[in-house]
Amino acid sequence: MLRGLSVRLVEKGDLAAATSSASSKLIHGGLRYREHGAFRLVREALAEREVLLTSAPHIIRPLPFVLPYARGLRPRAVLRLGLFLYDNLGGHRTLPGTQTVALRGDPYGGPLQAHLTSGFVYSDCWVDDARLVVLNARDAAAHGVEISTRTEMRSARRKGDHWSILIGNDSVTTEVAARILVNAAGPWVAEILRRAGVTAHKADIRLIKGSHIVVPRLYNGRQAYILQNDDRRIVFVLPYEGKFSLIGTTELPFSGVDEPVAITPSEIDYLCVPYHSGSPTRWRRRTSSGATPESARFTTTGKGTPRR
Repeated sequence: MLRGLSVRLVEKGDLAAATSSASSKLIHGGLRYREHGAFRLVREALAEREVLLTSAPHIIRPLPFVLPYARGLRPRAVLRLGLFLYDNLGGHRTLPGTQTVALRGDPYGGPLQAHLTSGFVYSDCWVDDARLVVLNARDAAAHGVEISTRTEMRSARRKGDHWSILIGNDSVTTEVAARILVNAAGPWVAEILRRAGVTAHKADIRLIKGSHIVVPRLYNGRQAYILQNDDRRIVFVLPYEGKFSLIGTTELPFSGVDEPVAITPSEIDYLCVPYHSGSPTRWRRRTSSGATPESARFTTTGKGTPRR
C-alpha cells in the first residue's frame, strides 16, 4: 500500500476538526462544475464516488436529489442534457440514472409550490464525513503510517536530497527528515509554503467561506432537494440527523486564514431565499415549519480553496 515508503502524517489539530467537519456531507461529482466546463474534474470526482461507495457502504449511502424545473431559470433541455452528462461522465456506476418526474401528486413534490409541476431526480451520496477522515487515518496507521495529531510543522528546509523538518506540540519539538514533503494543509497551504521557505511558487491561493444552516425538518422522506436561486447558484436542502434539515451552501471570498470563521446574518438570509414568497423555487408555506432566519437552530461554516 505504501510502496515501500515510510510515511508520517502531521495534523495541527485533531482529525477532521476543520473544514471536514463543516461540509455538506456529500460524496458528489460536482454537478455545478460541469456547467462551468470542468468535465475532467467532474469525471474524476464521479469515478472516485463509485470507489468510495463500493469500499465504504457502512458510512456512505445513495441519496436521491430532486431538481425542480422552474420557468425563467435554466431551460428544461439544459437541465436534462447536463444530468445526462453527469450520469455518463464517470464510467461504470451503481447509482440509478436520472429520471424525469411529474411532481404534482408525487411525494417528491409535496413540499414544493404547486406551480413546480415537473423536475428530475438524480443520485449522489451522503457520507459521515468526519468518520470517513478518521477511518482513512486508521487504515493508513494499520499499514504503517505514523499519525501525529495536535502536532504542527513549525519549519522545513531543504538539505541536499532531503527536507529537515521541525514538528512539535506545546512542549516538545522534534526534528525529522523526509525525502518528500506533501503540503495538504487546505486553507493554510500558503502558511506551510512560508514555513518551508518556499517563496517562488505558482500556487494561486484564493480562500472562500461556505456556510450552512440547520433548521427543524422541512419535510418527510430521505430525499434531498437542489434548488435554483435567482443568481444562478444552487442551494441544497438535505435530511440531517432525523429531525432536521441542512441547507447550504454559500460561497464568499474570505481573507485572514487564522481569523475565526462564522456565518453572517446576510448568509442566513441568502440560504432562506428559496423559501420566501417571491422566490420562483420556494418551499410550500406551512404554518408549523419553514426555513426562516429565526428558525436556524445552529450553523456550520468552513473555509477552503475553491475547486477548479
